[in-house]
Amino acid sequence: MSETRKARMTHVDGSGRVKMVDVGEKEVTRRRAVAEGRISTSAEAVAQVLESRAAKGDVLAAARIAGISAAKRTSEWIPLCHSVPIDSVGVEIRPVEGADGEDSSEGDWKGPGFVVKAEAVATGRTGVEMEALTAVSGTLLTLYDMLKAVDRAMEIGGVRLLLKEGGRSGRWTR
Repeated sequence: MSETRKARMTHVDGSGRVKMVDVGEKEVTRRRAVAEGRISTSAEAVAQVLESRAAKGDVLAAARIAGISAAKRTSEWIPLCHSVPIDSVGVEIRPVEGADGEDSSEGDWKGPGFVVKAEAVATGRTGVEMEALTAVSGTLLTLYDMLKAVDRAMEIGGVRLLLKEGGRSGRWTR
C-alpha cells in the first residue's frame, strides 16, 4: 500500500468536503472485526453484578443485548458509516475482580471492573470495524447506566480495534 493511500482521508474529497465513500466497485468478501474496551468500577459494583444483586436486574444480559443492538444500528450513530447487513455480532463481558488500585491483567488499567470484547462479521463491500467498536461502546455505556446508582465514579476507556480482516487491505491485528 502506498504512503499516499495510507495518509489519505477517505471521507474527504479533493476540495476538503466531507463525503461518504463509494464502495460500489469494491469486492464482496467476508469481513470480521474485533474490538475491546473497559469500564473500571468499585469492587461492590462487580460483586453486585456477579451475585445478581444489582437493582436493575441482569446487568450482563442487558449490556450484551445493548451492544448487539448498537452494532446493528451503527450507521445511525456514525454519520458517514455505511449500513452493513451484519452476519453476526458477539459480545463478551469479563469481570475483573480485585481491590481498588490493584493491578489487573489489563496492562496499566487498575482495579476492578469489566472488559468488553465484541466481534462483528459481515459479507459485503465494506468492513465492520465501526460495528465492533460501536458494540463495545454500547455495552460499556449500558454497564455504566445500570451501575451508576452503585458507583458514580466509573470510568470507561481503552476502546480500541484489535483485529480487522477481509477486503482489499487483508488482515490487521493490534
